[in-house]
Amino acid sequence: MQTIHQILKNNWGHSQFRPMQEEIIQSVMSGKDTLALLPTGGGKSICFQVPGLAINGLCLVISPLIALMKDQVENLNSKNIKAAALYSGMHRMEIERTLSNCLFGETKFLYVSPERLKSDDFLVNLTRMNIGLIAVDEAHCISQWGYDFRPPYLEIADIREYFPKVPIIALTATATPLVVEDIQDKLKFRERNVFQKSFARSNLIYLTLRTENKMERLLRIIHNVKGTGIIYVRNRRKTQEIAAFLQKRNITAEYYHAGLSVEERDKKQNDWIKGIKQIMVSTNAFGMGIDKPDVRFVVHIDIPDSIEAYFQEAGRGGRDEKKSWAFMLYDDLDIEELQKKYIESFPELTFIRNVYKALCNYLQIPMEHGKDRVFDFEFSKFAKNYNFPTLLCYNALKFLEKEGYFVLNEAYYKPSKITIRCSNEEIYSFQVANKKYDNFIKTLLRSYGGLFSNFVQIKEQDLADRLKIGYSQVIASLIHLEKNGIIIYDQQTDKAQIIFTANRINENQITLSYDRYQFLKETAKKRIDAMLNYTTNQTKCRSKLLLEYFGETNTLRCGECNICIKRNKMNINDFEFNNTVHIIKPLLQEKPMKMEDVVKSVDIFTEEKTIEIIRWLIDKEKIDIMEDKTLMWIKPKKNAK
Repeated sequence: MQTIHQILKNNWGHSQFRPMQEEIIQSVMSGKDTLALLPTGGGKSICFQVPGLAINGLCLVISPLIALMKDQVENLNSKNIKAAALYSGMHRMEIERTLSNCLFGETKFLYVSPERLKSDDFLVNLTRMNIGLIAVDEAHCISQWGYDFRPPYLEIADIREYFPKVPIIALTATATPLVVEDIQDKLKFRERNVFQKSFARSNLIYLTLRTENKMERLLRIIHNVKGTGIIYVRNRRKTQEIAAFLQKRNITAEYYHAGLSVEERDKKQNDWIKGIKQIMVSTNAFGMGIDKPDVRFVVHIDIPDSIEAYFQEAGRGGRDEKKSWAFMLYDDLDIEELQKKYIESFPELTFIRNVYKALCNYLQIPMEHGKDRVFDFEFSKFAKNYNFPTLLCYNALKFLEKEGYFVLNEAYYKPSKITIRCSNEEIYSFQVANKKYDNFIKTLLRSYGGLFSNFVQIKEQDLADRLKIGYSQVIASLIHLEKNGIIIYDQQTDKAQIIFTANRINENQITLSYDRYQFLKETAKKRIDAMLNYTTNQTKCRSKLLLEYFGETNTLRCGECNICIKRNKMNINDFEFNNTVHIIKPLLQEKPMKMEDVVKSVDIFTEEKTIEIIRWLIDKEKIDIMEDKTLMWIKPKKNAK
């Protein structure tokens, strides 16, 4: 049996592991349940793929994002490691063949979405498999305290009873201390076991700038910081507008969002990765699974919904360990917009019921039907059809998803696939009886191997070119062959999908637990408040503020963010600054005081340094000067509830 170092060298070409990877792998190899917290770009997949190869049996990987599942399966297969994935929208026959290969073949990794664990057919097959390791990717999705809670994740622990001796490894890039504990509880860890690499990124400098002219500031950033950049915005329209704005100023920029065709997305992504385009202007649809090491700057034009989302997106800069910058540009309107978005994230129950009824009618689902059915779904078309406010409608759908009525998958590209469903003799008989399809079938068999045993990806245009016929004629021929029982033709799509996990019910039967609703609302409010606190903060090192959110206390100032730069000019060290604030803050919170009285209360440092610190706090709007010239500590502004 190969050692883990041999596996790493032979399959990934690396002679040594990154920091903490080996310790995590050794923990898994010893049979321990393990939680690995590694920042974006920290090499999480190695932590379960290496032990998955070393341990006897199949590694079951649970992941929420189809696009990431497909990427990892393709990467493993390119290394001649047998991997497969099961996700919604696959043909029934392909699912059966995939499961058969897991039971009797040499499949080493099986990727599944969490909702698959609710399928009785899947569970019957799963219990017959030789499972050696269970890996849970994006593990923060299991926690209701987390920023991306997905209820199907709660089903994961139930499969452990079938494999009592199999270790589980959970992985995430972002988790607060509360979420870290919750992950281990929900996955029924046999004992607490966490490996956490510091979230600190010493080469990444955070700068948050209040500005009334974002485009002018953006141009200054691009001209001053040379190299590749990402600009994140909230909606699709803005991606096009900002990219066009930059192009007019001779900056090579592209835009990217989930509404583009797969060909457009691939072209834009590849041009950016190769350096043909300097800037990618994108919604948060861009970046997952893309490991471009030399991104010199990331700019957020809109305030993200949470610290977790911001940290992950900003963290795509500087993965080559060279100095990079993460900018956030904001104005007062952005703060109002984020607060408004929070309020609209919690629709009333009546509205949620109306959306459910409209959705079932839109998809033509009869009462007490629909379970396990998969529908292509265009959200914008649906919302427009029923005149629903876009954001409220989207959040109503997300609530229905969280309550387990259906799963809403974001748009992803599924290529066309075919497989032969009859014998050689039956194909020959069909060719003799249908001469016009003889050459088509021969070309199909010559072009693609493995059609008798597997579903094989095809490109209709390639077939059209080889046969010198039209694209639509190829599709018509494939459909005809399927109707005659020769092949199974699973046609390509790149639409979002809805998978109903329960039969349709009367909308009046839909209920939401008041306590659960309030809990979700309160946790969302805390995330918004933390994001606004980070954005408007004018006194604390930005890196320290981010690290404290993730439970890392007693960290040093970065010395390079826009807060630290101003502090550095004061020529006052952290010990002097923190102790002075520690003394004067409670005094001024209790009652107003004159400047000279405040200065006298700080007798451990020179008066000059104390005055300089007070003036700095006044400038940063932490201390207010009253009409009678007394000083008072300013209470933080309350955000919308």
